[in-house]
Amino acid sequence: MSNILTLEKWTAAKQIDTLTQSIPFEKGFIKTMSDHGHFPLKPKTLEILQINLGYLCNLECTHCHVDASPRRKETTPMDILNKCLAVIDETPSIHTVDLTGGAPEMNPHFKWFIEELGSRNVEVLVRSNLTILVEGKFKTYPEFLAKHKVTIVSSLPCYTEQNTDAQRGDGVFNKSVKALQILNGFGYGIDPELKLHLVFNPGGASIAPSQAKLKLDYQRELKNNYNIVFNELYTITNLPISRFLEYLSNEGMLEDYVVLLANSFNPATANEVMCTNTLSVDWNGNLFDCDFNQILKLPVAVKNAKNIMDFDNEELSKRNIVVNNHCFGCTAGEGSSCQGALT
Repeated sequence: MSNILTLEKWTAAKQIDTLTQSIPFEKGFIKTMSDHGHFPLKPKTLEILQINLGYLCNLECTHCHVDASPRRKETTPMDILNKCLAVIDETPSIHTVDLTGGAPEMNPHFKWFIEELGSRNVEVLVRSNLTILVEGKFKTYPEFLAKHKVTIVSSLPCYTEQNTDAQRGDGVFNKSVKALQILNGFGYGIDPELKLHLVFNPGGASIAPSQAKLKLDYQRELKNNYNIVFNELYTITNLPISRFLEYLSNEGMLEDYVVLLANSFNPATANEVMCTNTLSVDWNGNLFDCDFNQILKLPVAVKNAKNIMDFDNEELSKRNIVVNNHCFGCTAGEGSSCQGALT
């Protein structure tokens, strides 16, 4: 095989913040971007504030890049959330607030925060694993989310039980189907004001397939078998970090996967990656160009505005976006972002 990239050594250490320094690339992401005239990568207008409400989750999925689980304790405190509200109020260009986790619903301030956001002129997205919506007190959340017209972006790695449970755990598919049927019952995917989007992640060492084609497959299978409807399907390629990195290493697929990502670089995606119009806030208020950089502990490249408490849109707008070899994952094939394919 003729590789764009040569891996002499890959350290699959759990200290993932050292990951990008431990891989000597023959032709890394920065050189590749430079060759196509896309380096340094600069931000556009800030449109999306993505807030991680914590790493606590009711699941422990093999592809999870934030290493979320029921054992995690980190949840975003009230003072950070209040500052996020102030930043939204002071930054008219922010039209979308993207709430993620873990399971964002498990943050103790979740319902209060949704109500606060509901009084502002922004679209509110909640990234839900679906299973949380059929458990305990969270069974009431579908009605609550519908009341506040929250857009739900829900993870469903496949439309088959076998593939979904293999990636996310036994019983997850059936719980997800039940949650989607409940959401449909409240008008999600049917009422134009109640948007329901699904998210596909590859189950193994492959890049995401054609988003448009896969959407048709999802629509057909979910409607025919479960009478489920939804709005959009987002395809997201897994990056080789955190738990997915360990999975690839344990299965002996790590080198081939990284080579695949680099060989699949698509220059048409370079200026459309989510870090150009999105700012990621971690549970403790620290700022990152994307949630992958958040987990790799690669903060925004500014002097002062490194935390939401010190937010300065002017300083942030002049920064260079921090990129490294993991960014091949977002520029492979049709491209990949939290809003799905880029081309």
